[in-house]
Amino acid sequence: MSGRHDLGKRQAGVDRTRTAVLTAARELVAAGGDSTLSVGAVARRAGVSRLTIYNRFGSRSGLLRAVAGEAQRRRPAIEPYRGSDPRTELRDRLAAACTTWAADPALFRALPAAASTGEPAALKDRALAERLAAGDQLRPGCSLKEAEDVIGALTSFGVFDRLHQDGRRSPSAVAEILMRLASAILSPAP
Repeated sequence: MSGRHDLGKRQAGVDRTRTAVLTAARELVAAGGDSTLSVGAVARRAGVSRLTIYNRFGSRSGLLRAVAGEAQRRRPAIEPYRGSDPRTELRDRLAAACTTWAADPALFRALPAAASTGEPAALKDRALAERLAAGDQLRPGCSLKEAEDVIGALTSFGVFDRLHQDGRRSPSAVAEILMRLASAILSPAP
């Protein structure tokens, strides 16, 4: 039994170290961008050795990928609305993206890799575009690819950041603007 307890304590220490390193890296990136981030600065801020960071993350690039991954994991998951109105799903996806981006815009601005939505999001964009098409909710002449691209653009950090203007507009106000922009691909509501 003692062995399991020791393993649990060791894992808790590993988890605390990882959290401290990622927090330090996130703060440094948000303060000055990823181009000036050094492993030494992160180690000092986290209270660990540089070797610890290299052992855990492999390299500076690995550390940045981990920071970006953590930022993406904090993003609220929007599951497909089976049998529900795809317009409602689109509205919810836009609102969730705005909430995520507003949580730490300085970080997303400094980490272009974190700000991109990536392949899983592109697949969700495609699936939503297909549901809109299946429900006859795309405007005539709007292709699936166009709808997918517009959904991807409207949920991107760059578009959010431009409209949010460092808090001059609330995330919900930005989501409303984005939904009005999305209406360009949607058929008129019944």
